Amino acid sequence: MFEAQETPRIFALGLGVDFPKALVKGVLDRTQNNAPTDIAQIQIIVNTARMRRRVSTLFIDGKAKLLPQITLLGDIGKHPKFHAIPQAISPLSRRIELIALVDALLRRNPALASRSSLFDLADSLAGLMDEMQGEGVPLEDISNLEVTDISGHWARAQEFISIVGRFLDLSQVRPDNEARARAVVLAQIADWQINPPTHPVILAGSTGSRGTTALLMEAISKLPQGAVILPGFDTDTPPEVWEELIADHPTRMDPEDHPQYRFANLLKSLSMHPKTVPLWHDTPPVDTARNKVVSLALRPVPVTDGWLRDGPNLGDLPSAMQHVTLLEPQTSREEALAIAMRLRFAAEQGKTAALITPDRMLTRQVTAALDRWDIKPDDSAGLPLQLSPPGRFLRHVLELFTRPLDAEALLTLLKHPLTHTGSERGTHLLLTRELELSIRKNGPAFPTKDSLLAWAKDNKLDGAKSWIDWVTNTFCGHLCDGPQNAVELAERHIGLAERISQGAQDVGTGDLWKEGAGREAMSQWVALRSNLDALPDLSTRDYADLFGGVLSRGEVRNPDAGHPNVLIWGTLEARVQGADLLILAGLNEGSWPEAPSPDPWLNRRMRADAGLLLPERRIGLSAHDFQQAIAAPEVWLTRAQRSDDAQTVPSRWLNRLTNLMNGLPDQDGPVAIEQMQTRGNDWLERAHQLETPIGANPAKRPSPKPAIEVRPNQLSVTEIKTLVRDPYAIYAKHVLRLAPLDSLVKTADARLRGIAVHQVFEDFVRSWDKGETAADLMAHAKRIFDSDVDWPSARLMWAARIARLADDFVAEERERQKIAMSSRLEVKGKSTLPELGFTLTVKADRIDLDERGGAYLYDYKTGAIPSKPQQLAFDMQLLLEAAMAERGDFDSLHPRHIEGATYLGVGSGTKSVEAPLDDKPTAQVWAELYKLISDYQVSNKGFTARRAMEKSKGFGRYDQLSRFGEWDETDQPDDGGVRS
Repeated sequence: MFEAQETPRIFALGLGVDFPKALVKGVLDRTQNNAPTDIAQIQIIVNTARMRRRVSTLFIDGKAKLLPQITLLGDIGKHPKFHAIPQAISPLSRRIELIALVDALLRRNPALASRSSLFDLADSLAGLMDEMQGEGVPLEDISNLEVTDISGHWARAQEFISIVGRFLDLSQVRPDNEARARAVVLAQIADWQINPPTHPVILAGSTGSRGTTALLMEAISKLPQGAVILPGFDTDTPPEVWEELIADHPTRMDPEDHPQYRFANLLKSLSMHPKTVPLWHDTPPVDTARNKVVSLALRPVPVTDGWLRDGPNLGDLPSAMQHVTLLEPQTSREEALAIAMRLRFAAEQGKTAALITPDRMLTRQVTAALDRWDIKPDDSAGLPLQLSPPGRFLRHVLELFTRPLDAEALLTLLKHPLTHTGSERGTHLLLTRELELSIRKNGPAFPTKDSLLAWAKDNKLDGAKSWIDWVTNTFCGHLCDGPQNAVELAERHIGLAERISQGAQDVGTGDLWKEGAGREAMSQWVALRSNLDALPDLSTRDYADLFGGVLSRGEVRNPDAGHPNVLIWGTLEARVQGADLLILAGLNEGSWPEAPSPDPWLNRRMRADAGLLLPERRIGLSAHDFQQAIAAPEVWLTRAQRSDDAQTVPSRWLNRLTNLMNGLPDQDGPVAIEQMQTRGNDWLERAHQLETPIGANPAKRPSPKPAIEVRPNQLSVTEIKTLVRDPYAIYAKHVLRLAPLDSLVKTADARLRGIAVHQVFEDFVRSWDKGETAADLMAHAKRIFDSDVDWPSARLMWAARIARLADDFVAEERERQKIAMSSRLEVKGKSTLPELGFTLTVKADRIDLDERGGAYLYDYKTGAIPSKPQQLAFDMQLLLEAAMAERGDFDSLHPRHIEGATYLGVGSGTKSVEAPLDDKPTAQVWAELYKLISDYQVSNKGFTARRAMEKSKGFGRYDQLSRFGEWDETDQPDDGGVRS
């Protein structure tokens, strides 16, 4: 296939060339005159399964022929001749061993680091060890670094790095993946030196960015029939730049972040000059002019003075960039929607379109946006296992061990699609709904076995008792304190997950381990279980972090589910794949290129001295990915101008490209940028139109007028205020019989505080004797708060408020008790207006009776006490209670003369406000009530929304139902009304 030559056989394919297609064409052109069987002797090594599939498909197209052997770079070690090299231990096994050793080190010397960093330190050491083995760096090179360690950091770091030495010493018998890969490559090279293969061996698509791969590429290039094909080779790089890239001591720049540096370094090691590298095939680039612009733009900063010299030679820039679109929306949501629209349009045209970005959050947003058109993209990364249904389910179950059971955690699991899948899931969902409604309305915030059993006792649905027995036995009582045996904790966790998934009937695991995601979760669990014996005792929180890390490394892929023309690629897949449209998204600093991970062990100079990878090398690899992708037939460059909380910074490569073009007005560079932005803005406008709501007339201010017979014929005293201020709320509650759904996440809100504080003062007054003190009041407060308030912080804060007013309240209570002969608490009452067929109900906080039978009414207020004008016009609660007491409408109380009615403020201090009985006698109060109720028993009287709210921006419980916001209080009520 190849003629003999003394120099290594290195080929290249240029930027913008469809690499798999050109690879296949080159093989077919070189074998067209050979025997049909010769092509079957060719071995082609590629680096991804996706590329292998595409190359195989391209070979199959056309007339019948034998196929070459197409293998993966990572499959070389599977050959039987390498079975003598011990199999690599799993990364999880190595990580757990490192965790155990780091844990032991921290126990011996706690000053080295905090225990909270245990897993991060172990992960960082694992990464360092992989890099050392991949680059062939011995531990001695790191230990012998000359470091001025004034702070003692290097001494502490060496204690951790010494752990790596133990594993490196064992790398011959228990190698890691990197160590075994390097051993396999070295063994293969040694074998080839003795018995070089006579058949062609082609390594295609690798850049040689890692030391082990570079060794293999060098060896293959020197075989008698070996060849290496470099992807994305920049033929427009001028000689002086290549000279800087291959120089031992570059004079003008640090070359590692240049996109072509890896090729220059590889060719330098082979004693070749980049300008002598031939092309594998004469397939022309898609757009040579655009490639020249990008090549010039990506020159490192110290040599960008070449822009002034070479920029004028670029020609007409609008023509060069005519198929490039620049999209710069304000938010990532707009970016995702515009990208999704473009992908959909490409699918309609039958074109292949691929989204390339390292930002996985952005890819999930695009996937969600495509879902509105029922398009599922073919995502090369798949779905992270931790975000799959089994992954989320297992993490939710684990929370039962790490924190007290609350209503949200309980119902999240009960409603999960993997819960109770063994049998009778319909009954389970019905009972779950009933339990949720009860918890939302009545609590508790932290369900217990007793509270759940009490709910079942009051519930009449079939199966409620047996179902709640399963719930209490399964979900309650798993909180663990202190270190736990790792194996026992993990088995309890998975066992509980299987019981929850199966449900209340029979024994099994339900649907937990089914489908692709379930099988992957099972695989990860089996791998974790086999290594847990090496771990020390862990807290449940540490185990949760470990388990979450294991899940995060799993992926769920379904290659048959995605749309064949709508693709999402990582940067690795994009290096050697072709598409009609490439969308380079998330082009912001920190995303593309990604920010270098912090290294707790070695700084940049130390890494360079030891021969490890530098941050600039990773940036250069990302730059090469960008340079290859932007050479596609049609390209989109997108970035959001703002992240969640700050302005973003454009990617350095996008910045260089726009800066170069802006600096070339004679070549119409600014015009080219404007045209790129115009094309992007056109699609952004389409996205805005898609998001624009369909025009609709705003709702009118409702004033429904239901039939007389369905209007409420009974209200409580406190609802009279609502009838005056917001009649629509009465209509919604009593006519429509709707109630706002209470929040599932209970909080220590004003309503709960009012109930608890009322109970404190009620119990205190009920147990009153002449010797009661502030301490007795606080004892009542502590007992009730401990019983009824689930939040420790709220208990302390509310108790402190009562403590501030306790002395004053007790002193005032002594004066009230001097008058009272008896005190009646929580007294119910009912008054009827027979002419109107209406009943008024009440439950008074407290009614004291003096020696002459006179009544004193008291109402405790934890919030603001209504002012006198408010009581006269709107808030007539005490006035109505006084009128009812005078009529004898309270239980077990005859008609009484009202001596006084008082609001007792028990918020942050004591305050007493008298009801204005002198200004509005009870007879007048009753007459006004009669008129108010009779007004609403007229068919043309509407229940107007927000009729007389205290504040224009005040919150009403039924504002959403009345569509408040589409109208305001200045609008006239809808005369048409809603009739029923």
